[in-house]
Amino acid sequence: MAPVRLITCGSVDDGKSTLIGRLLHDLGAVPADQLAALGPDPDLSLLVDGLAAEREQGITIDVAYRYFDLDGRRFILADTPGHEQYTRNMATAASTADAAVVLVDARKGVLTQTRRHVRILALMGVRRLLLAVNKIDLVAHDHALFTEIATDFRAFAADLGIGDVTAAPLSALTGAGVTRRDPALDWHEGPILTDWLAATPSPSLAEGPFRLPVQTVIRHGEHRGFAGRLAAGSIRPGDPVRVLPSGAEAVISAVTGAGRSVSVTLDRPVDVTRGDWLVSPDDPPAVADQFEAHLVWMSDQPLLPGRVHDLKIGTATVPARVMEIKHRVDPDSGEALAARTLGLNEIGLVTLALDAPVPFEPYAANRDLGGFILIDRMTSATAGAGMIRFALRRATNIRPQPLSIGRDDRAALKNQRPLVLWFTGLSGAGKSTIADLVDQRLFEAGLHATLLDGDNVRGGLNRDLGFTDADRVENIRRVAEVARLMTDAGLIVLTAFISPFRAERDMARALMAPDEFLEIHIDAPLAAVEARDVKGLYAKARAGRLANFTGIDSPYEPPETPDLRIDTTACSPEQAADLIIDLIRARQGR
Repeated sequence: MAPVRLITCGSVDDGKSTLIGRLLHDLGAVPADQLAALGPDPDLSLLVDGLAAEREQGITIDVAYRYFDLDGRRFILADTPGHEQYTRNMATAASTADAAVVLVDARKGVLTQTRRHVRILALMGVRRLLLAVNKIDLVAHDHALFTEIATDFRAFAADLGIGDVTAAPLSALTGAGVTRRDPALDWHEGPILTDWLAATPSPSLAEGPFRLPVQTVIRHGEHRGFAGRLAAGSIRPGDPVRVLPSGAEAVISAVTGAGRSVSVTLDRPVDVTRGDWLVSPDDPPAVADQFEAHLVWMSDQPLLPGRVHDLKIGTATVPARVMEIKHRVDPDSGEALAARTLGLNEIGLVTLALDAPVPFEPYAANRDLGGFILIDRMTSATAGAGMIRFALRRATNIRPQPLSIGRDDRAALKNQRPLVLWFTGLSGAGKSTIADLVDQRLFEAGLHATLLDGDNVRGGLNRDLGFTDADRVENIRRVAEVARLMTDAGLIVLTAFISPFRAERDMARALMAPDEFLEIHIDAPLAAVEARDVKGLYAKARAGRLANFTGIDSPYEPPETPDLRIDTTACSPEQAADLIIDLIRARQGR
């Protein structure tokens, strides 16, 4: 039987650490040596606050997991921080919780912070709550006050779609209402904390049609087994299955394994890889590549729409972009706030576009199949956690149109190979000047090329964008997509943009066909380009009249391994153009 996962949350001085310490103490879950170290009259809160900073500040900072047994069942209790700056920690623990204990101080009632905790619990799919009204002894065991707090809390939880709410008065300090009943609370006819825990059902496999995300392929001689962890339903030999996203169908010939961890063998050769799903063909899940989702941002670096991340859902990992932040959610009030980016611990409603379609279930229907994480491609760190609401209609209405004439045909007509030359560097380094010279030389040689220049593109296609980090990311995303379309036409494409971020330059390279992208770093020291300052932009930036200017108050990330680096303080634009033409000829085989 799987253990029951709990999460506890409360505001400062609600007594959460004392409550957990009391529960562990009274259930015999504290090692004797640890208890002895606390002395004859132990402060039970010290059993939980393990970090020195937690004891000093009187708060919970990191998630700590505690284990105990009750009525022959195992419980895993996540002690989570309640402060707003630790929202990501709480969201992480809530994402796997089966139930939650929410503490309030009987003297204070339901606070703004309490409402924020419940909003996060609702967002992460926790639907069974115990409202623990602590320190009831400090209000003279007031029945009317308890009823008022419980009524207020239940109404708020119901508005968020949480109907399974139990309220219990207790005193964590004395143990009343925690593991024992107290005569002073004889008016409370509901369960005490341990009764509620005993009645909390163990997690079970989601009901509904069969769902098996494939984690690995196991070879057994001539046969292949597809192993994974059941996400819903059941399966037995003879059942038909469908492979998603391919749509291929087969019949189960054998099932091995125990519990939710199984390996299945099919009756015919079918292409199945890690990340695919085996599902019931009678009721398959949807497959899409664009979604609306709630997103909890967990990175110190802000979310920049358009930047590529790796999205992991189930056992599949695909490149994905947040295309739009519809709004940021104020977790205290639930209000929708306008936002261009999301910062650490912020929650937003976003739309995402994936590079490949994936099967999914809405998070509200199945947390395992509707939850995902976004992974930073540069650091491999988890940048965000999301909950799919639904697929966008446009994701199912778009069908790629096959073209009779392909990119190779168009390139052959021009007697050249498609190529993108991506000029990057600080403003004033010489990108546009050198790119224009290269364009002239290509024209004179009879090659078909076009030049996309930063200022020119911002006057039309990207005139709606500014110069914030988020706008710079979107600027480069659009340009990269245009450049890719132009290579489909068989063209040599020159792009002259500062393009300050490596992630977006890497994204542009990934869009192109192999060997059709050259990153050219037009390099010059900041002092040199600032001395040139042909457009007077550096002077404005230094004077504080031009915000978000690269090199001054916005970063530039130079290429680490460009295909060509040109130091414009050491050569003329004509000499630089000669070097680039030589590189193009090598790629063109001329």
